[in-house]
Formats: sequence, structure tokens, C-alpha cells
Amino acid sequence: MAKRTDKDARRKADESRSKVIATNRQARRNYEILESVEAGIVLRGSEVKALRESKVQLTDSFGRVSGGEIWLVGLHIADYSHAGRFDSHAPVRERKLLLHRFEIDRLRSRVDQEHLSLVPLSLYFKEGRAKLELGLGRGRSRVDRRQVIAKRDAELEARREMSRSLRTPT
Repeated sequence: MAKRTDKDARRKADESRSKVIATNRQARRNYEILESVEAGIVLRGSEVKALRESKVQLTDSFGRVSGGEIWLVGLHIADYSHAGRFDSHAPVRERKLLLHRFEIDRLRSRVDQEHLSLVPLSLYFKEGRAKLELGLGRGRSRVDRRQVIAKRDAELEARREMSRSLRTPT
């Protein structure tokens, strides 16, 4: 039986942590996220290598329920830098998301009944596998977005004043 070295233990610990590849920062501004789920994503080999180089854009992508499956539409994964002519993949294509049947049925019913959207929030590696955080969101109007920004700025200013008053001696 081979002994485990410190290097092997460190590598194993690094793989168990999740590494964020990309986040969709506009999603939380443009949508009110009601719920989020973690989904696996079906990828080809060169796509996984390109993800490890963080060559991905989430901003224009969305989820679609069709035929009892959930598909991610509009995700752009650039070509892998060391790929040959024949090893490359299509940068924008529909990619299947992996969820349990009851999760798919629950999401489909909420999307249909409440007129919600499936919005990708972040893409990351978890234990060596690519995962996507998919949010169930309701679109915000322009006025709502402004109110959210104003509220956030007011809270930030209040926190600054509180910390400033705690720092100055009386």
C-alpha cells in the first residue's frame, strides 16, 4: 500500500474546494432572485479546458425548459488556447443542465405559472466538476433597479457614518 504524501493531501484539499470561474453580476441587478439551484452542465473536453482558463461569458445566457429538460442558451465559451483545428468546439451552443426530475418539474411549473426566468448566476468548479448556479428570477423594471441602487447606496453611507463615529474619540 502506497503512502500518501503531503503533496497528494494538498492537491486533494484544493480539489474539494470550489473555484469560481465566472459570475453574472448584472443578473442580481436586473432580476429579483427568488430561489437558486445548483446544476451540473454537460460539456465537451475542450470546453472544460477553456473553462479552466476562465474563457467564458455568462451575461447573455438564460435557461429554457423544453421536453422535460433544462437547456442553457447563449453561454459563450471561447476556444481553448492549445486546441487544434479539429479539437475545437462551437463557442455558443445550447448546453444541457443536469438536475433531478423533481427539480426540473418544480422549476418548470414555477416558470410557467409565475412567469419567471431562469438566470445563470455563477459558473464554478466543485470537486473537479463544472457546476452552474441557476436562479429563478422575476425581471425588475428600470424604476425598481434605481430604487435598489438608491437603497444600497443609503445603507453603505449609513455604515460609513457608523464606523466613522466609532473611530473618532469623543
